[in-house]
Amino acid sequence: MKKIGLLVLLSLSISTVNAKEYGTWDGNLILNKTETSTGMQHGIDAEYMERMLIDLAAHARNYPPSFDSESDKRRATRDAGMLAGVLNIFIDSPNVHPEMLFRAAMANNIAHNLDVPKAAEKANDIYQRLLKIAPDNLNVNYNYGVFLASASKIKESIPYLEKALSLGAIDAEYSLGMVYVSLGDKSKALQYLENYKKSTSNNSEVSKLIEALKNEKTEIKRIEK
Repeated sequence: MKKIGLLVLLSLSISTVNAKEYGTWDGNLILNKTETSTGMQHGIDAEYMERMLIDLAAHARNYPPSFDSESDKRRATRDAGMLAGVLNIFIDSPNVHPEMLFRAAMANNIAHNLDVPKAAEKANDIYQRLLKIAPDNLNVNYNYGVFLASASKIKESIPYLEKALSLGAIDAEYSLGMVYVSLGDKSKALQYLENYKKSTSNNSEVSKLIEALKNEKTEIKRIEK
């Protein structure tokens, strides 16, 4: 599945901050083993998995990923592939808990952004499973919408982002603003971005983007892969 990263290039200076160095993770620690009377039982170290997933998301939840170095990105790609692979095995059951499904969707989403083969298809399938279980879940709708927007399915992302917004996901306003920027609809983009600005505080970057859109000082570039 194709990936699209949208860059809005302003004809004014916007500060950028390098990503924090990616952590060091041991994929073997995702799994834990417990010896029981019936033999060795395998499970997931939920706390370790959560910390690893949070670190990966901080760098590669959106496309393009942001890392301090190429070595960090290579390690993250390896880790995301391993984490997604482990979770894909554990969710291969009709009775899997929705929270585990959500984490598997996120892991595959991140793996897709890091060019792990077939991760996008897996992420899409898992999000669809989640929507059947919890069609009105804020996080599921928001994250699926963001995933679709970054996976070249811009128009398809809108209903999920709008639903997430109606459920209270404030960040969906920003995402919808950027979706409409990419579609060339500056009027709708400004509507969402200005509402987002009202809902948040001290967001100077959004203010600069709004000003640039109003003054037509933006250039839209897509990074496709």
